[in-house]
Amino acid sequence: MTVQETASYLEGYTETLAGACATGRRLTRDELASLRGQGERAAEAGIGLRSLVQAHLAAARAVRPGLSAVAADHLLAAIEQAVDAFAEGHERAQRLAVRQQEAARREFVDDLLYGRSDLGRLAERAVRFGLLLSHAHAVAVAQGPEPYEDGHPLLRRIESSLVARFGDRRILLTTKDGRLICIAPGDQSDVLNHFAKQAYGATNGGRVAVGRAHPGAGGVVHSYEEALNALDLADRMGLDDPVLHASDLLVYPVLTRDRQAMSDLVRSVLGPLRHARGGARPLLDTLTVYFDTGCVAAEAARRLNLSVRALTYRLERIHRLTGADPSDPVHRYTLQTAVIGARLLDWPQQEV
Repeated sequence: MTVQETASYLEGYTETLAGACATGRRLTRDELASLRGQGERAAEAGIGLRSLVQAHLAAARAVRPGLSAVAADHLLAAIEQAVDAFAEGHERAQRLAVRQQEAARREFVDDLLYGRSDLGRLAERAVRFGLLLSHAHAVAVAQGPEPYEDGHPLLRRIESSLVARFGDRRILLTTKDGRLICIAPGDQSDVLNHFAKQAYGATNGGRVAVGRAHPGAGGVVHSYEEALNALDLADRMGLDDPVLHASDLLVYPVLTRDRQAMSDLVRSVLGPLRHARGGARPLLDTLTVYFDTGCVAAEAARRLNLSVRALTYRLERIHRLTGADPSDPVHRYTLQTAVIGARLLDWPQQEV
């Protein structure tokens, strides 16, 4: 930083020091306001505070020889007031700039994840935040036991881990609706896998979903929605996997695309279970566990805390009520599809 570059931000400074030292007075309100204003202008120009403080001290040393011994005794106090006012203005401008940048970043993230902005303009803004929307991107979403907002220590910790591991990989880490969001180039699954591992560990058993990679600005929205749908699906289906990949769950949206047809299947196939003693729930749970274990009776019985004989009795009861035999491969597909539909539609708690 040259003397010429800092000179415009020290205008009137030596005169202010000399005037204050002459009588030992404190700096006036107008003098302090002027110093704060110069500090703000310097910050807006991108000049660091350290070099400016050095320039103020150097200018004060130049004033010292021209002061009387009495006046010189007041110099340090005047410098302290002047530099403090200048630094206050500089820091105020810096805080304002940070708030404006945070607001711009939040607005960009909202527009990006809602897909509600002009795509051309969105792509231009994305470059500022390290994304090239002409490429494909994938989105990972992590949720934990508490909501997370920008500035949360957990977000900073995960960001530090990503930077240390991958450096500048055009990654955007942010929050949305209390969840942690990571947007990365679609061909860099290692980034999202590392994010998922860090987020799962840091959220004390939270859950992470990863959407598929899609091109363009609209692709980010698509991937984000896939991740959200995967989290919702995991809740409805009772999936206990800590990391979910939308690509592994594509069968479920297919099954529920025609909701009316799925509702009809659940009612016609599983509806008779309502007439069982204790209602449909115990027998539906039996089918769920039986299919989850690959139709291995011994393992299903163990998970249900039943004897194999008791499990077999339940399966026979289901056969009598529905007319579909869980052990028959042809019937099994229909029953398993209906059970998946019941979980997706929250039947029998919700009428379908």
